Amino acid sequence: MHTPNTPNLKRQINCQRLVVKIGSSLLTADGAGLDEIAIANWAGQIATLIAQGIEVVVVSSGAVAEGMVRLHIGKRPTTLSELQACAAIGQMGLVQAWSTALLRHNIASAQVLLSHDELTNRSRYLNIGNTLRQLIEWGVVAVINENDTIATEELRFGDNDTLSAMVAGIAGCDLLVILTDQAGMFNQDPRNNPQAKLLPEVRALDNTLFDMAGSGGSLGRGGMTTKVKAARLAANAGCHTIVASGAEPNVLVRLVAGDNIGTRFSPDQDRLTAKKQWISAHLQTTGSLVLDEGAIKALRHNGASLMPVGVVQVIGQFALGDVVACVNNAGERIAAGIVNFDSALVNQIKQQPSEQISHLTDGITYIIHRDNLVIEPY
Repeated sequence: MHTPNTPNLKRQINCQRLVVKIGSSLLTADGAGLDEIAIANWAGQIATLIAQGIEVVVVSSGAVAEGMVRLHIGKRPTTLSELQACAAIGQMGLVQAWSTALLRHNIASAQVLLSHDELTNRSRYLNIGNTLRQLIEWGVVAVINENDTIATEELRFGDNDTLSAMVAGIAGCDLLVILTDQAGMFNQDPRNNPQAKLLPEVRALDNTLFDMAGSGGSLGRGGMTTKVKAARLAANAGCHTIVASGAEPNVLVRLVAGDNIGTRFSPDQDRLTAKKQWISAHLQTTGSLVLDEGAIKALRHNGASLMPVGVVQVIGQFALGDVVACVNNAGERIAAGIVNFDSALVNQIKQQPSEQISHLTDGITYIIHRDNLVIEPY
């Protein structure tokens, strides 16, 4: 696994539809605003892929940086309202830049702004998928960004890495390409260890990747932790992920051609059903259920439904039909699923044998049915 990339070898890439996430560092010219030359270059590569019959969706950062330039703000704001205002202003320039660059190749584009709320509401989630597929059918390139101007949680949602993985699932993509300022994923931090090796192929669900990625964040190995999380989420949709340097010449075209660039994260599981993909997209939930070891073993190894007897604690408030997290005593997420009861009733029936609570649950014996349950990799 720790063998360096071999330029002479080709990967087998079977890609009909891809989503490419391009980070702020690749779209902005050292704080001078949007780099229109770079955007024109990306548009040219996208046009080449479209001419080859490849369908492309773009997740683009850069709105806040462009807003700062338009307002002549030298230092990145710290308050949510200021960041949201910068994003609102900068979004105008970001969309204009992409539209102009793509139109030079006679390709129409569309702006799509998404938030976590839209992605976790079942009907909106399905509607977003319908809209994206219609745009793709029309040959329109969707340029997607987080709807920063209305976000109530932290503005940067994994630097758009997680958003791009969700889009890959919603749009039914075969490949997610995350372009960054790093060559790919290394087995150690290459800035601290010159002997660090680039990993050409890894399993997306390999938990040891987190140890190699470090703590992430703006000062962590290029935010590699968020990219590992994104690759795992994309794997739920049966989608391969490649993390590569955006500085590589003609990188998108070469990746699709099979050039051995960056790190490919391969899914080693079948594509989840559409419903389970939606469940897995709930990175934030309204409540949690703390499970005992017996319940965790039954879920992981026996494909069981979650029974009341295995729940030891209810955290938060939720309604029937909500998606909740299932965690262990340490708070680590084991699974997520759609609950059959609200939090008040779960509190009442937890740790009780099914035969003793059936009169309270209309005969339903499980809190979450296995068909509505997604188990986290371990």
